[in-house]
Amino acid sequence: MKIVHFTLASAAALALVACASETPTDETAADETAMTEDATAAGNIVEVAQGDETFSTLVAAVTAAELGETLSGPGPFTVFAPTNDAFGKLPEGTVEELTTEDTETLKSILTYHVVEGTVDAETLTTAITEAGEGGYTVTTVGGGNLTATIADGGVVLTDATGNMARVTDTDVEASNGLIHVIDTVLMPQ
Repeated sequence: MKIVHFTLASAAALALVACASETPTDETAADETAMTEDATAAGNIVEVAQGDETFSTLVAAVTAAELGETLSGPGPFTVFAPTNDAFGKLPEGTVEELTTEDTETLKSILTYHVVEGTVDAETLTTAITEAGEGGYTVTTVGGGNLTATIADGGVVLTDATGNMARVTDTDVEASNGLIHVIDTVLMPQ
């Protein structure tokens, strides 16, 4: 399996984009300004999640693990955000136990869903394709690895325990990064 560090891939992509055109057109500059304004209007990653009831369990978990300040910070971050339904797939009582009694494990699980830098869907898909059959390895803020592959036309993330999460929505903008919505909670080893 080819292991490629997300930070290097992001930096290379950024360098390619930076070198592609020496002088941005007025249209490009206007598009970039509009995207920045949209992201700022949306708020940071935590505020975007708070504004969507689909993520109420995730928001409660982030609060319990005391990660709100970090994920509200400058970043940038890419968050693979499990929905309420994803948390609902966990064994009964797991979320309650993690949010009240085992916040260190909760913090480990949540940081396993966060990658440094902004990695949009196109960049991720390209990296997966270039990595080949074994998939693209993503190193998370928590220090673990996720393997990203393409299956049935969509991106699938496989965690250290072999569980798979399908990315169901991509490139939800925030002022400090991006959110990709997933349908399963990923677990570090």
